[in-house]
Amino acid sequence: MPTSSGMAPRARPATANPAGRDPFLRNIVGASPKMQRIFRLVTKVAPTDSSVLLLGESGTGKELIARSIHLQSRRAAGPFVAVNVGALPESLVESELFGSVRGAFTGAAGDRKGLVESADGGTLFLDEIGDMPPATQVKLLRTLESSELRRLGDNHLRVVDIRVIAATHRDLLAEAGAGRFREDLYYRLNVVQIELPPLRERREDIGLLASYFLDRAARKNGRLPMRFAAEVEDLLERYDWPGNVRELENAIEHAAAVTEGPVVRPADLPTAVRSPRLLTRGLRATMAVTAAAAGAGPDVAQAGAGAEVRGDWPLTRVEEEHIRLVLARHRGNATAAARQLGISRTTLWRKLRQYGITRLAG
Repeated sequence: MPTSSGMAPRARPATANPAGRDPFLRNIVGASPKMQRIFRLVTKVAPTDSSVLLLGESGTGKELIARSIHLQSRRAAGPFVAVNVGALPESLVESELFGSVRGAFTGAAGDRKGLVESADGGTLFLDEIGDMPPATQVKLLRTLESSELRRLGDNHLRVVDIRVIAATHRDLLAEAGAGRFREDLYYRLNVVQIELPPLRERREDIGLLASYFLDRAARKNGRLPMRFAAEVEDLLERYDWPGNVRELENAIEHAAAVTEGPVVRPADLPTAVRSPRLLTRGLRATMAVTAAAAGAGPDVAQAGAGAEVRGDWPLTRVEEEHIRLVLARHRGNATAAARQLGISRTTLWRKLRQYGITRLAG
């Protein structure tokens, strides 16, 4: 049963690994209907060799789901190679992924296996796939179609047996329409699509996750079991967690580090969590400046300016206002608006229904 503040109980968090096959999977906590549906889908798709495309905001746990798929697959004994494409310098992406031979470029003193080849017999997880340069997209598509790769500077083809799981927070179809992502590669990756919901859309899981992170932090620091004061539970439930699960994890680790006793008090939480109104007011001011600088119409700019003084708005109301501003800026074009907001078009449409926003042109 929930506690008096509505947070879920701390005992036996629901995970994607009820049988306890691998300790890593215990990090995936979720009792909400949305996460339970994802767990069931993961169980169905894991035994196959189908490519999977994971969508969702930053911090929603895309790599955890990718590892879960790998560990429940026939490739579990093979390597799991995770690559953040967006973190690689563009000039090095191809050589990092596909390897190189001696003399292929300045400084290439010997033959070197790439990350794709390192995943042979296992799973290659390509995070932030939308940041991959076009030339590397062509080479990846060829490898997916033929199971062959060629190291940079080499004439020899090598056969690899990999399963690819890709992840992005971008709308790849919109990126393809803008010429930044290959449409044929998108369809090759998007055999099974799994969209991870932001934490604010599965509030039932906040208590479970917070309790899990608190228990883990206490064990890590050699402390006795800790618990949340009721006021803290209320704050955690009300906050919208723009950084999603990653932000929640960091907030709980912060609280566990600074609290002096076994009970986490509001003062132990990061400022943004315990005083969300201050953060919201600053966001509204930013929205007003952004709307004016973007050349939005006077009505839109005035709406942003008025938002600055509405200190009693909840964060969801700020999100609605920001979506309206972005839509107005792009004259109702949903694809362009979703791209600026950093969410998929599907997520945008869901938010439009949630907030009752209509009359889109695109």
